Amino acid sequence: MEVKLAYGRRGLKVNFPDDAEIIRPHFPAALPDEERGLREALYNPIAGRPLHGIVRAGDRVVVVHTDITRATPNRTILPVLLDDLERAGVRREDITLLNGLGTHRPQSEVELRLLLGDVIVERYRCLQHDCNDDRSLVSLGKTSFGHPVRINRIYMEADVKILTGFIEPHFFAGFSGGPKAVLPSLAGAESVFSNHGYAMIAHPQATWGVTDGNPIWEEMREVALKTEPDFLLNVTLNERQAITGIFSGEMLASHRAGCALVKETAIVPVKEAYDVVVTSNSGYPLDQNLYQAVKGMSAAVRIVRRDGAILMAAACEDGLPDHGLYADLLRQAASPEKVLEIVAAPGYEAQDQWQVQIQAQIQKHAEVYVHADGLSKAQIEAALFHPCDDVEQTLTHLRNTYGPRICILPDGPQTIPTLVNRN
Repeated sequence: MEVKLAYGRRGLKVNFPDDAEIIRPHFPAALPDEERGLREALYNPIAGRPLHGIVRAGDRVVVVHTDITRATPNRTILPVLLDDLERAGVRREDITLLNGLGTHRPQSEVELRLLLGDVIVERYRCLQHDCNDDRSLVSLGKTSFGHPVRINRIYMEADVKILTGFIEPHFFAGFSGGPKAVLPSLAGAESVFSNHGYAMIAHPQATWGVTDGNPIWEEMREVALKTEPDFLLNVTLNERQAITGIFSGEMLASHRAGCALVKETAIVPVKEAYDVVVTSNSGYPLDQNLYQAVKGMSAAVRIVRRDGAILMAAACEDGLPDHGLYADLLRQAASPEKVLEIVAAPGYEAQDQWQVQIQAQIQKHAEVYVHADGLSKAQIEAALFHPCDDVEQTLTHLRNTYGPRICILPDGPQTIPTLVNRN
């Protein structure tokens, strides 16, 4: 049977054995009129005051948005949000759009225009967070976890703070959206490193679909609340990245409602582990590099047997990538066991350590093969994976080597497959 994997910008069609099983999320129907739905959400939020009741003329407003590695439909939601602000009397020159990069690289001019649209880039003040610029960060002291926190100064000095984004399952924060728009998106590098540190990542509750009891998410919530955000606008999406739900208003209540919907649609019970799991990383923009593709592997490892195999298909048009320390850390380690030894060392702290730690945990459980048009065989091997030139040929090899039970996750980490008797 032919199955189309979410891969790059166009997908990847693969012939699978007829007895392979397919697991997809149960996406709700797309909204019939996205603009109308957004306007209604701004006027009738889930909790708290409507947006026009929060802002007034003369307010300095900061709107935080996600970067180019995320699928948030910024070009759909931001024009409606900005129009509502101006209708409420906020001057255009008092509005700042702030790209919540966390530790990611800044966007180029071309990328920023793709992300936001020419009209927004030309008419509004568009800034990009820099986690390493001491002058642009404000200290908030320490969290209850003992971690120092610094947050973007322009955001902190705004009269009105608006967070935007989309909600999907997240492999160590439970769900995206909500407080993640502050930590890690607007935090200093050290705050990201401590929130994503070895002990936090290793915590058993730091996983898909878990917020309460998850130390990573709970610290994100604590920091976000310290900054006193005024309004949240989050959306949920289907496999075509069309909006299926809009969650607006007070941050915690609206995010909780969005997470509940995603939980209902994304969690799929599985009775028995598979020998081989084939997954994607949900296609573009989520599979731009191998660093991001660890998320899809993390979804697959939930249902693959110990010493089984995972085959990841991610286009990786942005490479490993070259920016950040993901590739360097893997080259230094030379094996998954060495990765864990390095990042577990007392006091160790480095950008992207969380991603290599999760990757190593996955590789201790199963072998991982990678198909990526944007990477060479040497690059894949340097990242400690087995290269896969042809998915169908590799699949035949895996079936003969690991066993016949094959599962396909065409939408990658949009699905949270969960073993019913998982310990």
